[in-house]
Amino acid sequence: MVIEVSVLSRLPEFLHSTQVPVESAETSMALCSSPHTKLQNLFVASTTNTRTHRYSILCSTRRSICGFDVRMATGSDMSSETGGNVATYEEGQLERPRWTGETPLSRLVGALISFKPLYSFLKLGARQVLISTAEKSNIPWREMTREILESEVYKEMESIQNPSILYPDYYLNPFHAYDDGNLSWLAAAEAEAATMSMSRRAIPNASSLDEAIDMVRGNWLKAIERHHLQYSNKSFIGDILDIGCSVGVSTRYLADKFPSAKVTGLDLSPYFLSVAQFKEKKRPERKNPINWVHANGEETGLPSKSFDLVTIVYVLHECPTKAIINLVREAFRLLRPGGTIALTDNSPKSKILQELSPVLFTLMKSTEPFLDDYYLIDLEGTMEEAGFVNVCTILTDPRHRTVTGTVPH
Repeated sequence: MVIEVSVLSRLPEFLHSTQVPVESAETSMALCSSPHTKLQNLFVASTTNTRTHRYSILCSTRRSICGFDVRMATGSDMSSETGGNVATYEEGQLERPRWTGETPLSRLVGALISFKPLYSFLKLGARQVLISTAEKSNIPWREMTREILESEVYKEMESIQNPSILYPDYYLNPFHAYDDGNLSWLAAAEAEAATMSMSRRAIPNASSLDEAIDMVRGNWLKAIERHHLQYSNKSFIGDILDIGCSVGVSTRYLADKFPSAKVTGLDLSPYFLSVAQFKEKKRPERKNPINWVHANGEETGLPSKSFDLVTIVYVLHECPTKAIINLVREAFRLLRPGGTIALTDNSPKSKILQELSPVLFTLMKSTEPFLDDYYLIDLEGTMEEAGFVNVCTILTDPRHRTVTGTVPH
């Protein structure tokens, strides 16, 4: 308790030493009606002028990075054109947000979260923000959750679960405001709504939820396809592994994009996999049915050199450093020569993430115990150390990067 009180007493000093811009007035007002209003009042932040870089997947090029067209610019607006020709996203001036790592602000947030009564308060606030934000974006969070929980999804567990699995200690931590983390039916039932909400937050100016999802997933798939076409010795993708597939959202997009491929979705949560299999059974039968595997992505037990593409989508920020390294090494083992890895997650250089309001980044860190590990690791360097070549990073939406690499021929 002494530590927490000491840090709290120095709150004005900490915040004065940081320059953390607040988000829009609309977001701030939305937060004022929630339980964490008092927390917001603790913070005083000021805006900074930010020089930005605009990263584009498809545009007329001034210069090319990793085979992707890139346009450099300064300014505060974000532009896009319809038809999939141009999508430009802003990069902040920092290497990573100030609320990560060993900065004074990060230490302050860590101290706040470590105070258990406040942590419980933050966890409740984070959950309420997630649900209310989703439903304001026309995502029927509660309805989608109820539909799963009242279904026969539970019958899938017997055919999915691997009883010999030993869960790593870090996986047993509370995650995303769930006391049981990913090992619960509630987390599994809410996962798809949370994923939809993430896409809407990533593209707030999209005309609709569907457009936001199409942009987020479409840019991700384009980045994968372009990298593979450029650096693999063959254009055909025959076998795909989606590690950390959750309830199968990314897995289904991969199966739709590459219908001739044999796609495997692998996850450590049998609850998530049960929902994935249950939802897939409700779709029209595929030529190549998706195979769902309950296993640890760090040590899958799958044969070496058996895949042309390995994806890890929105997973690494939930892992400690050692697990991230192990996941990258395991992907290298599983890929054939010329195979492609694609890692998609939060971008430390995202202007939006660097400028999150103090309330939002405190809430986020309260539900993501390994966020600092992710933001501090040199992901590209980790991939190269594992043996990957042609390692490329691109912002595929304003919040997320896709990092691709190739197994040498």
